[in-house]
Amino acid sequence: MTPQHEPGQARPFRVMKFGGSSVGAADRLFQALDLIARERDNGPVAVVVSAMADTTDRLIAAVDAAAAGLPGDPHVDAIEALVVNVARDLTDRLDRAGLLRHVPEDLSLGIAELMRPLRQLLLGVGLVRERTLQTRDLALSFGERASVLVVRTLLAARGVPAVGVDARDWTVTDDRFGQATPDLGASALQLGALSAAWSGAVSVHTGFLGRTRDGRTTTLGRNGSDYTAALLAQILGAAELQIWTDVSGVMTADPELVLEAYPVAHLSQAEALELGDLGMILHPRTMAPLIEAQIPLRVRNTARPDDPGTLIDAVGARDERRPVCVVSTEDLALLDLETRRRLGHERIGERALRALANAGVPVWVATSAPRDRAVAVAVARSDAARAEAALAAEFGRNADGEPIELAPIRVREPVTLLTLVGEAMGRTPNVAGRFFGALGQIGVLVRASAQGAGERSISAVIDGEDTATAVRTVHAAFNLAAQEVNLLVLGKGTVGRELLYQLAAQQQALAGDQDVLIKLAGLADSRRAVFDPAGIPLARWDARLQESHVPPDIPALLDRLRRLPVPILVDCTAEDTTAVYEAALARGIHVVSANKRPLAATWPVRQGLMDMARARHRRWEYETTVGASLPVIDTLKGLVRTGDTILRIEGSFSGTLGYLAGELSRGVPLSHAVRDARARGYTEPHPRDDLSGLDVARKALILARELGMQLDLDAVAIEPFAPSEALGHDDLERFFLALAEHDDAVAARIERMRQAGRVLRYLAQIDPSAPAGAPAVRVGPVEVEPDHPAARLRGTEAFVAFTTDRHRAYPLLVQGAGAGGAVTAAGVLTDILKIAMSLRGR
Repeated sequence: MTPQHEPGQARPFRVMKFGGSSVGAADRLFQALDLIARERDNGPVAVVVSAMADTTDRLIAAVDAAAAGLPGDPHVDAIEALVVNVARDLTDRLDRAGLLRHVPEDLSLGIAELMRPLRQLLLGVGLVRERTLQTRDLALSFGERASVLVVRTLLAARGVPAVGVDARDWTVTDDRFGQATPDLGASALQLGALSAAWSGAVSVHTGFLGRTRDGRTTTLGRNGSDYTAALLAQILGAAELQIWTDVSGVMTADPELVLEAYPVAHLSQAEALELGDLGMILHPRTMAPLIEAQIPLRVRNTARPDDPGTLIDAVGARDERRPVCVVSTEDLALLDLETRRRLGHERIGERALRALANAGVPVWVATSAPRDRAVAVAVARSDAARAEAALAAEFGRNADGEPIELAPIRVREPVTLLTLVGEAMGRTPNVAGRFFGALGQIGVLVRASAQGAGERSISAVIDGEDTATAVRTVHAAFNLAAQEVNLLVLGKGTVGRELLYQLAAQQQALAGDQDVLIKLAGLADSRRAVFDPAGIPLARWDARLQESHVPPDIPALLDRLRRLPVPILVDCTAEDTTAVYEAALARGIHVVSANKRPLAATWPVRQGLMDMARARHRRWEYETTVGASLPVIDTLKGLVRTGDTILRIEGSFSGTLGYLAGELSRGVPLSHAVRDARARGYTEPHPRDDLSGLDVARKALILARELGMQLDLDAVAIEPFAPSEALGHDDLERFFLALAEHDDAVAARIERMRQAGRVLRYLAQIDPSAPAGAPAVRVGPVEVEPDHPAARLRGTEAFVAFTTDRHRAYPLLVQGAGAGGAVTAAGVLTDILKIAMSLRGR
């Protein structure tokens, strides 16, 4: 059937369809009437309405009650009360708004009269204790008919000429009750005969309903009112079909799972068909009339009419960069069927699908192994038992009557069918890689997979418990929203606190400019913890932690973190957290560390963590463990990976000790300089860890191990910065008093250096080719000449010099601020962003 207009002629009609949520409450129906009135100012309008919200369910309940010998009238009473109350409330609203042109008739009488045949029908059902699909269809028709009565009456009262049209009078169908198919040609003839009587009024049609040629009422099945609207638009040659509902268009994902989901601006009709097959928006058969007549469709929000909604037409957005939607079809069961031997010419997949079709079990997706030895089918969970029985019966014997060696049918439930849909997917490389890679990154197991022949969709069957995490992760991975990153921060000392301040300052900019949404999911110190999967407000992290009375159960926190997209453990402590890293990596959680101790653990322990991160495909970033925010480790890794040979590494790895050396050169006593450095946040919690040289030794060991040197901390030759006898006190005040006893001796040494033209620096030296018996790694105070790179350092500056085969004459230098909470926190944030950007392919 082609549109009734000449080529190039403007299509005069616009068809507007309003669903149950748009007509089931006075405020929504008020908005709907306003939309109809405004649209009529632009040309002829036809309207299709559904039954009011919950009315269809009540009608079904009434029929079921009558068939069981119970009274159905209470359900009808409830429907009458709903319809009449909505009409009265809306009349009052129109009057208050000054839009009531005349007082409408009292609809209570009209609704009661409309429902009288329904009550008689239910009485008959109760007498015979039997309900047929035909009877059910007739009963269901009263919901849409009541809606038409209300909308037509109140449009007229508002001053908009309107006529009610029972779609049964023009929708001619077959007799498949509950799922009738219209005859387009016959329906067009019937509608043509009716439309002459509309005389410029808005025609308000019942959705969902039809009638057989011999006059019996039918319904059009799921999305039946949409189907009615599409048929009406095709027959009228409409310029556009508008579907008004309770969402602002087709969403990029389920908003209940993805807070960042948003309406898709433009879809192709082919994309809409894919989504319809998955249960989203319109049923595929609803799209058929629109595709045939090339009529665009808009999905709009009745409550937010200014939102543009989603346009669906033949072209679509043609955006090669991204798919359009992530669809999650939940509460399914996956049945795995496998033969123990080949079945010759028989095809297990074909037989399985035929058996399920004969049993009336719809299949959401089916995949088969090469050579058809095995097949997996996903069905509704409620159909799982019937599906299993049908398959078992089908494969009991082969075509020759011989028993089939069939492995036990495996049923996995609940599972979810996760589908990525987009018109441009077949023209864009690596879509499948990114899709499955995103799932692998968060440890989601794919139980089965399939790709549509039209290359507009790719699907994975996953465990039901992984649904929310998987949908959010795939949604973010394809740039449908900002990449969500969830942090569990351990420690709120100098570095941890500064990191949280920086996150608060940068969160909005990172989301807007880099498409990275960093959420603080959890925070723990030594006494308490707080966790919120929705994200702890960064402006209130301190208060939220102080309000918490929950002790820091790290394994439990990690269990919760792993369920979130891109989970990252951020270690800002100075404790031995090796076991925590093992637990995090085992759960598929990335690790960002400002803590040197796990990296400086014994070689087998450290290597075990590295192997676990690789095996789990998780990132372990630890740049700040050596040079705060300086790119020391990245530089070294780049040299090694490109095949350069490291001959020597020398550097002032500690901005703290560099600062202290500078202060001593200025004449500041040792104890005063250390106390000041601690107050500035330059030192470890106990400055002894810096002065002992142990902190520098750990840094040197971390770098040496990047070269493959299988050393432990006891292999590092350490000379402390301060006299050893002053470092044995745990109590800080006693520690500072002990330091003060050496102030004069240290000052005298500094003066001798000054007179000799040298300065004091604390250096680490790594010699990969050190002779046997000589330490390959040394750390200690060194008197350097004025032309040494370390002599130029000021304040907390640190430097590292890499002498390599390619950088032999002029060592490669990395220099900059090497201490302080702010710069270290910035380095930690950089490591977090490395992980986030890698997942976005940047």
